Amino acid sequence: MKKNLTLLLTLLSFVAFAQVDMTYYLPSGVSYNPDIPTPKEVLGYHPGEWHVSHDQLLYYMREVSEASDRMVMQETGRTYEGRPLVQLTVSTPANLANLDQIKADHKKLTDPSVSGSMNTQDMPIVMWLGYSIHGNEASGSNASLLTAYYLAAATGSEMDELLENSIIILDPSYNPDGLHRFSTWVNMHRSHVINPDPNDREYGEAWPGGRTNHYWFDLNRDWLPLAHPESRARIARFHEWKPNILTDHHEMGTNSTYFFQPGIPSRKFPWTPDKNVDLTHKMAAFHAKYLDQIGSLYYSEESFDDFYIGKGSTYPDVNGSVGILFEQASSRGHAQENDYGILTFPMAVRNHFTTTLSTMASGIAHREEFLDYQKEFYQSASNLASRDAVKAYLFGSAKDPIKNYELAKMLVQHQIEVYPLAKNISKSGKSFEANSAYVVPMNQPQYRLAKAIFETRTSFNDSLFYDVSTWTMPLAFNLPYAELGSKDLSTGLMGKKIEFPEMPTAELIGSKGAYAYAIEPYGYLAFRAINRLLSKKVVVQMLNQTHSDGTRTYPRGTMIIPVGIQENKRAWIEQIIDQIVKEDAVNVYALNTGLAKSGIDLGSRSHTTMEEPKVAVLVEGGVSSNEAGEVWHLLDQRYQMKVTLLPVDRLGRDLSRYNRIIIPNAYLGSVSDSQKENLKEWISQGGLIIAWKNGGKWLADSEITRVKYASRSNDDKEEKDTFKTYADLSAERGAQVTGGSIFEARVDLTHPLAYGMESDRMPLFRNHNLAMEKSKNAYANPFVYTASPLLSGYVSEENLEKFKNSPAVTVSNVGRGKVITLADNPNFRAFWYGTNKIFMNALFFGEGISRGAGE
Repeated sequence: MKKNLTLLLTLLSFVAFAQVDMTYYLPSGVSYNPDIPTPKEVLGYHPGEWHVSHDQLLYYMREVSEASDRMVMQETGRTYEGRPLVQLTVSTPANLANLDQIKADHKKLTDPSVSGSMNTQDMPIVMWLGYSIHGNEASGSNASLLTAYYLAAATGSEMDELLENSIIILDPSYNPDGLHRFSTWVNMHRSHVINPDPNDREYGEAWPGGRTNHYWFDLNRDWLPLAHPESRARIARFHEWKPNILTDHHEMGTNSTYFFQPGIPSRKFPWTPDKNVDLTHKMAAFHAKYLDQIGSLYYSEESFDDFYIGKGSTYPDVNGSVGILFEQASSRGHAQENDYGILTFPMAVRNHFTTTLSTMASGIAHREEFLDYQKEFYQSASNLASRDAVKAYLFGSAKDPIKNYELAKMLVQHQIEVYPLAKNISKSGKSFEANSAYVVPMNQPQYRLAKAIFETRTSFNDSLFYDVSTWTMPLAFNLPYAELGSKDLSTGLMGKKIEFPEMPTAELIGSKGAYAYAIEPYGYLAFRAINRLLSKKVVVQMLNQTHSDGTRTYPRGTMIIPVGIQENKRAWIEQIIDQIVKEDAVNVYALNTGLAKSGIDLGSRSHTTMEEPKVAVLVEGGVSSNEAGEVWHLLDQRYQMKVTLLPVDRLGRDLSRYNRIIIPNAYLGSVSDSQKENLKEWISQGGLIIAWKNGGKWLADSEITRVKYASRSNDDKEEKDTFKTYADLSAERGAQVTGGSIFEARVDLTHPLAYGMESDRMPLFRNHNLAMEKSKNAYANPFVYTASPLLSGYVSEENLEKFKNSPAVTVSNVGRGKVITLADNPNFRAFWYGTNKIFMNALFFGEGISRGAGE
């Protein structure tokens, strides 16, 4: 009987797929303007028959916007691959003609100084409809074709009411590069006779897949860090309009149904008001009604949470809006078998289009309530700030202006008020210099978001998290910061509010024609500066001891360019120095003698002659594409270095053209013994590997290093006499997951991996439970977690005990080469600027580590 039912469902699914046209999707009883082109009239197929590529999506959006007086299309930015980021603004022709005034009035709701006079009774609601931030969750962007057609062509009183009372921002593709990559894959493998077999190649993308952007980043974790152009363009537009509702259409596992928010109640971010959840519940009633009408299964208040504010469905929640996550079971192609029969792509598209309609209907039904909520959200900020003992946050380093700039830039892009520090101040044992630090007052409209960015949190209502449990930005940047109370806010402390920070520049201290030049190791882009020289075969030496010329003491890690021994390159060197001070924000110091007043001379044998890193990062074959992409992005975009993306299956080839190989988190079970031997021989000949997480453990398991890892027994520890209930299994196992927390390590500042660091304590991010054991050679562990390491975030007591006093870094000797094993990913999501320093020091200084400091 069950087989017969499955067969019937299968046949019905294929019939539905074969007969799909616009009537399958569009509401019945609605007339459509024949002057508006349908997707098929423009693209040659109905939505769902093929996966729309980004160029086709763009083509249709242009055509429909040109044919309709209800919408205008605007380009908001470009992706790394040069694809336009576009949005359609939709309303009545009269509203569109008055768009600037409507926008200005709407934004007044977010300004407590004027919002009290604003009457929301006749004000349009702003609804943002956004699709497919994960490129391989493509039913969203394909549904946007239907949304655009419906909004342009539908007629009748219901549509008139919608357009008159709303401004709709249609964002058809949050991630054009990923969408295009995925559509190419599934379309090139589509058979004329659709085959729903999950084993078919169509449903198994090649690494890295289409989920991510060009550099393999998950853009749905970048709403807060703003590391990428897609996110920066989107957030600029978000704050231009301050929408009341923002939707985020996703896909999940093929054997799922359909999810809409609210999420799990106990996992709401604490700074999200309860009224937000109330409005989300009111919207949910509309989603349920509309999905009932088409017979779709659905659920809410399970699986997904609203904690990390850097996602599309949560970022609006701390900005006076209501973010809504939709998750549709994914066909991952054109049709795939699942537990319910066959899931076709048109089914997935229809569900997302249906909840688009329910979103708009709920917004209109509760229009005034959404608008009033937004007004009240910002009006309450002052009251919250008045009750907060912290009146401002102070951050900044006089030695690293780039990190100051990048954090200030992030804050300003989120409309957070930032001021330069106007006078020197000491607080919490830290010194902050005027014009080298910033003040963020708490009494401002963006109180909640500013507080969320700066606070640390170790107490939670729930022990399970869908994503990270903390993101304290000054810790991520490893910048000195302090809380200021009311007594600290003296007159004249803050300068003029920063509209947008200026990229810092530096200078040549001294004159050209010098004996040598020095670059200290503090600045974030110091290695970009040095690589400009190394790539031109300029000799650069690294100081392993301090050097003083009587006017300045140069610390360990200072990079010396001795010009006298390469006089024929002087003009070239000094031309590069001009570029360095202009573009890299790194001061260059002219030295007129090699003789030290104190410390070592410039000709000392203790120096290390630096080599240009020839970098390969392993990709494919079990390597985390996110973490490999983070390395690629860091070196390519920020440091402007060449990097080879080296497939794992090429480890058996000649590796001599590289002197650095990066192994991110990886499960490398496919690597053969001969490939391991080839890699080990490459290291033995002087190569340097930097690895972390399971990449480091693989090296240990393969006996390439002697690093030992703590037993995982605590993860699965059970007391034999304890009776446990099945219902508690998921929660208990989930509580042992370290999803993303910040820990403190002790740092040996005399070690090359720590050159240029200002403090012997450093925040590290970890999102796993691997822990290394201490080396028998204590010098091989220059970074070690402290005895009380938790700074912010959730960790179970069992795992915290395991992390205490464990190494964060282990240095291993392998023949003439080295392996630097990091416990944690130093480049997490491109906003951990602080631990980027460990990685870059390893890349440039790692070869100079004494063999006596390796295990």
